[in-house]
Amino acid sequence: MILSGILLIIFYISHRYIVAWIIYYNNSDKRFGNSIWRWTYDYKVIGERDISDLDDKPFVRKRRIRNRTVTLMYCNFFTGFVISLSFLSNLLIAILF
Repeated sequence: MILSGILLIIFYISHRYIVAWIIYYNNSDKRFGNSIWRWTYDYKVIGERDISDLDDKPFVRKRRIRNRTVTLMYCNFFTGFVISLSFLSNLLIAILF
């Protein structure tokens, strides 16, 4: 139970750090908007090709980095959720027995 509590604290701190990076990338370009929880594939680049970085290199590269950061945030969030379930089950076992 102590280990899962320590892991919860570590995952919370890392989650706040990752969210700070997502907010930083959101503020770097107006086309990103304010969303933290969604990927940015629907933000259009200047020109016709959206999947390659031939038209708008800086934005597409920022978008790819931001998408990786959002993926890392989801992984961190759901791992923290599983750890919180483990923590709560150990807490209930300690209370009942």
